[in-house]
Amino acid sequence: MGSHSDQETMALLDAPPQSAPAAARPQLPAAGGGLVERVYAALEERIVTLRLPPGAAVTEAELSAALGVSRTPLRQAMQRLVGDGLVVILPRKGLLITEVNFSDHLDILETRRALEGVLLADAARRAGPEQRAALAACAEAMAAAAEAEDAEAFLRLDKRFDGLVEQAARNRFAARALAPLQAHCRRFWYLHLLRTDVRRSAEIHRALTAAIVAGDPEACRRHCDALMAYLREIALQAVRR
Repeated sequence: MGSHSDQETMALLDAPPQSAPAAARPQLPAAGGGLVERVYAALEERIVTLRLPPGAAVTEAELSAALGVSRTPLRQAMQRLVGDGLVVILPRKGLLITEVNFSDHLDILETRRALEGVLLADAARRAGPEQRAALAACAEAMAAAAEAEDAEAFLRLDKRFDGLVEQAARNRFAARALAPLQAHCRRFWYLHLLRTDVRRSAEIHRALTAAIVAGDPEACRRHCDALMAYLREIALQAVRR
């Protein structure tokens, strides 16, 4: 178990992600959304971006102090992270950030393929003009980040893209099931693939956006299959390396 000293853990919690802009950092308390939701989002970001790395052990007291919140909302947020498979609670010992398992990652991608196909198809049917425009702008920003070889910026935009699809699809059941799988995939990227050329992913996201804008659910499903196949391929390449 990769435990840290109290000083090391607090440094991990307090330090911003490398090269992340201030707007990308969770600020607590903040306007919009309930406190538990904001605590959850802040902790999920720290785990996904490896500021709380796989195998790290932390305590409620450390997290409460770092985020400036009481233990009640913290515990509620932690229970969600346990359900997501990102955290394990060790009775009388604290909290453990789960390891990243490659075979689990392949299962996650296959499950993502089914759920994301549903959500993207719903977005194609239900998105309004402003949502279609926002998705198109996000896809272009992703392409620019890919061209600049800025994988970290690409991942932040990828998360925004997923949020826009969720809003456009208006299918809270698929979105709720999909969100933790997307978080696991992003953590895999931060751990293994930050040096990967993401231009192919940007191309697929552009194609997905065009299908949503055109209102073509079947095209969305095809491009979703292509994206999951690409993610599987580069994951296999990373493990072989």
